[in-house]
Amino acid sequence: MAKVSYMTLEGLRKLKEELDQLTKIERPKISAQIAEARDKGDLSENAEYDAAKEAQGLLELKISKLQELVINSRVIDESKIDSSMVQICTKVKLLNLKNKAIMEYTLVAETEADLKAGKISVETPIAKGLLGKKVGDKVSIQVPNGILDLEILNISI
Repeated sequence: MAKVSYMTLEGLRKLKEELDQLTKIERPKISAQIAEARDKGDLSENAEYDAAKEAQGLLELKISKLQELVINSRVIDESKIDSSMVQICTKVKLLNLKNKAIMEYTLVAETEADLKAGKISVETPIAKGLLGKKVGDKVSIQVPNGILDLEILNISI
């Protein structure tokens, strides 16, 4: 059974745009490259043909994965999110108890993660350690470079 992926409407829209780009623009380009390479003659020693076929295989794999992701995605109704505890689509303000740094993250689906924009995947160790917690809770989360001690200062949508 395929894994259900929860995401925002914006995230689903971006996935569909990428899928559209790949199927309507990239796929015909590669088909044209294959046809052009095929016209050059002997396929057994045609590096252009081999490269184009390999690129086609990789593109079709990517298209297939995106199609599966779109089919198995469920849009989250952000108006029904309870901000009393940490969950997907909530913004969390955290205090690092060791160095007193304040961090702010929005928990999103893996496909929407963008660390520069402060969006982390709910699949990350930090997000997993925060899910279900409330304001004032202190958590110790095992991350690759040690243990991170955090206090939840605020939860918003």
